[in-house]
Amino acid sequence: ARSLFLEILRQPTGITHALRRMNRYGVLARYIPQFGNIVGRMQFDLFHVFTVDEHTLRLIRNLRRFSSPRYGHEYPTCFRAFHQLVKPELIYLAGLFHDIAKGRGGDHAKLGARDAWDFCKLHDLSDYDARLVSWMVEQHLLMSMTAQRKDIEDPVVIQEFAAIVGDMVRLDYLYLLTVADMRATNPKRWNSWKKSLMDALYDHTRQALLRGPDNPLTQDELIQQKQVEAKRLLRHMGFSDTAVIRLWISLNLEYFLQNTPDEICWHSQQILTIEHAELPLVKIRPSNRRGCDEIFICTENRDNLFAHATALMDQANLNILEARIQTTDKDLTFNSYFVLESDGSHIEPGPRTEEIIELIRTRLHDENPLLGAVRASMPRQLKQFTTRASVSIRQDSENHRTILHIQATDRPGLLSHIGKVFEEQGIRVHIARITTLGALAEDIFHITDMKDAAITDAGQLIMLENELCDELNEQAAATGA
Repeated sequence: ARSLFLEILRQPTGITHALRRMNRYGVLARYIPQFGNIVGRMQFDLFHVFTVDEHTLRLIRNLRRFSSPRYGHEYPTCFRAFHQLVKPELIYLAGLFHDIAKGRGGDHAKLGARDAWDFCKLHDLSDYDARLVSWMVEQHLLMSMTAQRKDIEDPVVIQEFAAIVGDMVRLDYLYLLTVADMRATNPKRWNSWKKSLMDALYDHTRQALLRGPDNPLTQDELIQQKQVEAKRLLRHMGFSDTAVIRLWISLNLEYFLQNTPDEICWHSQQILTIEHAELPLVKIRPSNRRGCDEIFICTENRDNLFAHATALMDQANLNILEARIQTTDKDLTFNSYFVLESDGSHIEPGPRTEEIIELIRTRLHDENPLLGAVRASMPRQLKQFTTRASVSIRQDSENHRTILHIQATDRPGLLSHIGKVFEEQGIRVHIARITTLGALAEDIFHITDMKDAAITDAGQLIMLENELCDELNEQAAATGA
């Protein structure tokens, strides 16, 4: 029986069909007793829309899809990575066990990793293969959390992630398992933005592993590479190196870390071709690399721009995925907001684009941008999954920033209300990363005071935390949560 079970996972076709039949007739639950605990097990949130066993089988179906030339055009990076796997059956085993400990209490990843190890050894797999399967199960959340919560353009973040992964073999397996898992959790939550994050993290980590742990890419090297390429692109557009360098000198190094050469070129082109009297400048373009659209705003430096801009984008029915705020020493600020429409689609060029640009340009300096900002009342589904807002704070001493982690029930207008508190408390936002997990929003902000210094005063931090929680909980009550 053990030999036949592994043979099923080694077949070129029919794996998903066979596993579904085994689950339907109770064979999987009898053959793997732990699997019986997740059959029909509901997860009471809006992030997981399937029972655990159904989610598991959908994950394996996604893996099978990555292997098929018929669907290779959908996810070319996954297709190439899959065909580098020496033993595809190992990733199917990891998929079967990744959530097998749900509902048992404790860390389901660690508990599932032990179950996976025991199962592999019972089926006479080598220690190497058993360790690989067990490791995938234990780390199956690592890649998605890194991509969505950290700055994957930072070489330090990539180096830390690469050190955990260790080698190219594990990277390929973990990447495929993670993408298949994210797509099987809630198909409506999977979008081009998340795909681009996963692909970028995979590519950056591959490069780091190829360089080796003793030869990491430094921030200075990365910045220099980006500047050389961006300067080459701008030179082809007719901009002189002198004008470009004069602009770039006014920017901090973090800007060049966060943006690609193409983005640096586009931003520079916009700024170098506009007169001061034409401000504010608002431009929109699709960002294929990031799987979303970029709204670029250049205006005179002023406080609380984040609060005003997010309120207007919320009014325009846009979902903000990430925001980056850059202030120059020439009293200009230019900000990038990466967005999608509320249904996950790109902004249509033409009238829709012009409508958004006009809204932001004409109302950017309104005294009360929150008027009309909240798009709608709380959706019916979200009313059943309320979470009291919570705030955690830590210091980023290396970059002289304070990092704010906010968890709250996702709802229309959430980000604009966070911006309202920042405005009232004299907080300047430098980076915002927005993650929605079903009914739960997890937003991370890199903030300073108005003098660009980290916020270290305990009393001020307590006041900020209380104000955020009060504002978000009151808003939840007002919208029907």
